Amino acid sequence: MKNIYALLFLLLSLALPSQAQRIVILGRITEAATGQPVPFASLFVPGTTIGLTADAEGRYQLSLTQPIDTLAASALGFVALKKAVGSQAQQTINFALRSGAVTLNEVVVRPTENPAYVILRRVQARKAQNDKRGLKAFEYDSYNRIQTTITDLPGRLAKRKVVRDMLALSDSMSKGNTGISTKALPIFASEVLSRFYVQNHPIRKREEIKRRQMRGLGPREGSVASQILGSSFQDYNFYTNWLPIMGKDFISPIADGWKLAYEYELEDSVFVGQDWCYRLAVKPRRPQDLAFTGTLWITADTYALRKVELAKSPEANINFVSDLRIYQELTPPGQGPALPERVRVVVGVKPVDNQAGMQVQFVTINSNFERNHERDLAFYDNALETAPNANLVPKDFFDKNRPDSLSAEDQTTLAVLDSVRELPSVRSILDLADIVVNGYKRVGRFDLGPILSTYGFNDIEGHRLRFGFRTTPELSRDWLIRAYAAYGFRDGRLKYAARVSRIIERQHWTVLGAEYRHDLDQVALLDNEFGQENPLFDAAARIGRIRGSRPLMRDISGLSLQTDIIRGFTQKIIVRHQRFTPLYNFAYYNTEQRAPGAPTAANITLSELILESRYAHDEMMVETDNRRRAIGLMRWPVFVFRYTLGANHLLGSDFKYQKFSFITTQSIQMGLLGRADYRFEAGYIPSTVPYPILKTHMGNQSPFYNGAAFNLMRYFEFVSDRYVSLRVEDHFEGLLLNSVPLLRKLNWRLLASGNVLFGGVSEANRNLTPPKHPDTGEPQPSFQALDHGPYAEVGYGVENIFKVARVDFLHRLTYRNNPEARNFGVKLSLQFKL
Repeated sequence: MKNIYALLFLLLSLALPSQAQRIVILGRITEAATGQPVPFASLFVPGTTIGLTADAEGRYQLSLTQPIDTLAASALGFVALKKAVGSQAQQTINFALRSGAVTLNEVVVRPTENPAYVILRRVQARKAQNDKRGLKAFEYDSYNRIQTTITDLPGRLAKRKVVRDMLALSDSMSKGNTGISTKALPIFASEVLSRFYVQNHPIRKREEIKRRQMRGLGPREGSVASQILGSSFQDYNFYTNWLPIMGKDFISPIADGWKLAYEYELEDSVFVGQDWCYRLAVKPRRPQDLAFTGTLWITADTYALRKVELAKSPEANINFVSDLRIYQELTPPGQGPALPERVRVVVGVKPVDNQAGMQVQFVTINSNFERNHERDLAFYDNALETAPNANLVPKDFFDKNRPDSLSAEDQTTLAVLDSVRELPSVRSILDLADIVVNGYKRVGRFDLGPILSTYGFNDIEGHRLRFGFRTTPELSRDWLIRAYAAYGFRDGRLKYAARVSRIIERQHWTVLGAEYRHDLDQVALLDNEFGQENPLFDAAARIGRIRGSRPLMRDISGLSLQTDIIRGFTQKIIVRHQRFTPLYNFAYYNTEQRAPGAPTAANITLSELILESRYAHDEMMVETDNRRRAIGLMRWPVFVFRYTLGANHLLGSDFKYQKFSFITTQSIQMGLLGRADYRFEAGYIPSTVPYPILKTHMGNQSPFYNGAAFNLMRYFEFVSDRYVSLRVEDHFEGLLLNSVPLLRKLNWRLLASGNVLFGGVSEANRNLTPPKHPDTGEPQPSFQALDHGPYAEVGYGVENIFKVARVDFLHRLTYRNNPEARNFGVKLSLQFKL
């Protein structure tokens, strides 16, 4: 009987399952050479089907219910590595993978369809249900970290004092850990915590910056650059056909025209979290195209993107960018349309081979997702809002609130960058960089400049010296004062100006302004607001021979008030008084008589009321402490309407008149045809006024191309009181030239342009100017109207020559027999484009 009991006990012990021990293994997979994470590496138990994929930071956590003795890690482009596993319930195993060649097994090709194509068609069929644009709204908390490093430091640069100071500081703070490499020098880091909101119909975005910390040689607090460090500028949606990245349009690997742009290969099927996924390798059909190479993970049941690991094609026609990698992990499809959970972007910039470059790494971790929580449109009026105490961050705040952990090297880097600004050599570099970028020199609570306008020379003033300044937010966040004084040594005239702006209310950006200016100006540039915000343009406009541009002294005083009625809809009212004193032979009839001997005048006095409306549907405005700027590309056009009313006999005004003008601009993604920019402009002046008050169309007699001018038109060749114009410029990127073997390596890009102008001048306005000056009897400079049809010119050219040069070949199609008409021209320009 005892033997029977023993046998039964043995059978039961074999038949009943034992209590399995749960083993948890966690760790990180990195590159052995650099210590950087290997995103989405594969972890597996050799000889079994057990495995998973690491996240975008190379981290993993594997839970097992049975003991194992070996764990392996592998990734494309690296040598697989195996490590022994202990018996502890929880253990950490890190892998450092070495780079290595990839050996592929033999593939047998049979006459059947590529299985990846079947998957891609199903992805297309389900794009609408998986795309986050199908949500009414969504929001989430976001952590964003940016680290900038100078790479490949040459020996001569490493010997400079500022670099030696930073390396010495690193050595003193590394505490036995690895310090900063002499080949890679970190210069800036930032961390931001925010809440990001999106509404899709209509499209609205808002980001609330809750905490922000910047370290090292970064932008000044309150600057435009400091405002764009958050999550809203790291949004990559591969469900769109085109992804705008750094001003370029990359085609998505799941775009509608996927089969024309990419080649695909089904590599494997693996688990990503709890989702069984197809792993597809992608590469562009034409290596020079703005497309990606890498891997997609697509869920097997819903055909949704689960992960992406993509890089720009090494041969892509893009300047200065040596490296571009995007790693993205999306929320599981069971939660709804995919939202980005973890994103890591690496951008390498190298202007010249064999020289120092720069690497910028963006890490974004999102959490607390909420879908379809709609809010009032007024909630989105301020697209980017920074908490008043956002920059008041305790020293250990991010150590306690950072959602991921830092490596020892990253910890040393941040510690060094916390102190690096105090180095005298670094402060000198920052001051110089600030002058180069902003054009001003910071002195206490004032910015001196613009530096480019300090000296000039022209044939009216001779040598011109100018001194100017503007106030900084340290003096006042709500007041901005700009002023300058200039002196011409040939004409002996003192010029001066002052402008004061008061920010009354920030939510709708309500600003009251006042201005007074006494300075040299030119008829062709009257009412050109561009120069006031662009020091380079303002300085260049006063250099060289400007007598032919009909110079005049201009006195202007005015008040302005602007506010946003709703987001994107800005209203502005201006009241101003002007006086023009021409510095060339000019006169106009100032009575009803229009015949030789009739009374004339030369000076013009105007009192004006200007009403302006501007609508930009999807414009992103970034506010600094006392200014705001528009950034990023917009899909929708921008509309501007301006009405001007001139009052007669008010403060000595000489004319009563009206002006109407309308402008719309847009940049359009043209698919394989690149990107086209257009500007449509129309205006009407139904009053009788001298031609300096009419519309003088901007010509260009310089050897340099000007996108705002008619480039084969002479200065003052045409004047109008009613006009319609259209300018179109298409940048084809690498289209056509990327397919020509002999030209492919040059990375040249084709472009085309076309300008057309319709206009006319009434008889009353023609007859207002006498043919000869009443005092000297000399012929007066005149103008021509567009009486014989439109003015038209077309052009074609090549850009990206030596990465910076552009050459345009232009043909004038109409008014070819005009005196001194140039019917063909070649224009050169320099531009810095990626």
